[in-house]
Amino acid sequence: MKTITLAAGELLDASMLTREGVLPADTTQAAQRIIDAVRSEGDAAVRRYCSEFDGVDLASFRLPQEQIDAALEGLDPAFLAALEKAAAQIRDFHEREAQQSWFTTRPDGTMLGVKVTPLAAAGIYVPGGRAQYPSTVLMNAIPAKVAGVERVIMVTPPQRDAVEAGTCPISPYTLAAAKVSGVDEIYTVGGAQAVAALAYGTESIPRVGKITGPGNAYVAAAKRLVSGDVGIDMVAGPSEVCVLADATAHPAVVAADLMAQAEHDPLAACYLVTCDAAFAAEVERAIGVLVAQSPRADITRASLDNEGTIIIAADMDAAVEAVNTIAPEHLELHCADALGLLGAIRNAGAIFVGAWSTEPLGDYVAGPNHTLPTGGTAAFSNPLSVDDFVKKSSVICYTPAGLLKDAPATQRLAHAEGLWAHALSTALRRRVLERGEDAVATDALAAVDLTAVAWPDDPAETVAAGA
Repeated sequence: MKTITLAAGELLDASMLTREGVLPADTTQAAQRIIDAVRSEGDAAVRRYCSEFDGVDLASFRLPQEQIDAALEGLDPAFLAALEKAAAQIRDFHEREAQQSWFTTRPDGTMLGVKVTPLAAAGIYVPGGRAQYPSTVLMNAIPAKVAGVERVIMVTPPQRDAVEAGTCPISPYTLAAAKVSGVDEIYTVGGAQAVAALAYGTESIPRVGKITGPGNAYVAAAKRLVSGDVGIDMVAGPSEVCVLADATAHPAVVAADLMAQAEHDPLAACYLVTCDAAFAAEVERAIGVLVAQSPRADITRASLDNEGTIIIAADMDAAVEAVNTIAPEHLELHCADALGLLGAIRNAGAIFVGAWSTEPLGDYVAGPNHTLPTGGTAAFSNPLSVDDFVKKSSVICYTPAGLLKDAPATQRLAHAEGLWAHALSTALRRRVLERGEDAVATDALAAVDLTAVAWPDDPAETVAAGA
């Protein structure tokens, strides 16, 4: 891990970090070609890319419903218990996020409010191939169902060995998570072609309103490219963790926490922020001991060696500001006064407070969503939530009294912007109330100075109080 030592009074600057933050141009171009082909050729293009990239030829992309229905049969009871516990706690957390439509009225009878409507269909992308990610299924499907989405559609790459053996083409653990989460349809398609199919629809894969879930660089590029034609949650980069630790922390425990992110991906970023150089040295020594027995040692070492950073701050205030500059996906406050530091943290996707709050608990069972902003985007982005699966409509319902009260201010602002018809549409309603319906008959208006009607030069008192 590289070390950045901050002098007294010095704060971490984002330029000191090594984040790239941009998808390679060749990856984006390749994703665009795949999207274009799927839009024009539909299933034929999807089938071609499944053969090219996954090495499988599927007669049908959709997993039969009977395989979903039987997903829990014959599973290890301990795994099923863990899955159901995680699902229950994730569901309980997200149910607390759910918002209802609301309305309020003013004294003049004007009604204002927000109508909350769930998306009709949402697509969740679950990485697959030779890997299995049941936790990703839970974290994406459960908030969608809590939001009221009727049709949750999962796409995931098929496992080549399973296809060749004639068995279920996806992991039984992933399939079980889909069943427990309430996924409605599963399509064994991955990569940029799956994103394109969800965004635009094909003969057999339906178009959805929003696409969520992580994937490789091609999936991330495809999500960015289709954004605007369809909603997306975020463009996620490599996973990352930041541990803010003082001398009360156990070096080996902090080392394991850093390794828990490093083992995801050689590009995963790990940050240790501390005011104690000797403690940081002990953490590095502990990493050397622990990684020697890791079954993912090569990935873990590559991440820590190339993407790991230790920041030695002069004091805790500078350490906290370093954390806010990093704006990490996951933040552990491994300090004696962890709860007392919480108020000073501005930028983090998820905050794990205290020595007992290890980040893997958040990955699986704690309840809050583990789909989090990466690459510093926690400075302005949010974790995946129920809000990602609903849309909100403002509701505006004026009474005649309300119209008279707000019309003069509307007309004056429209006048300032030079928008004549904006003012006129309000003014004609005002005219009906002040002079009767005959005053807005077309023939009557033909003989009227409509500019004077639209922009009547009301005095300030009228603008403020209403007509």
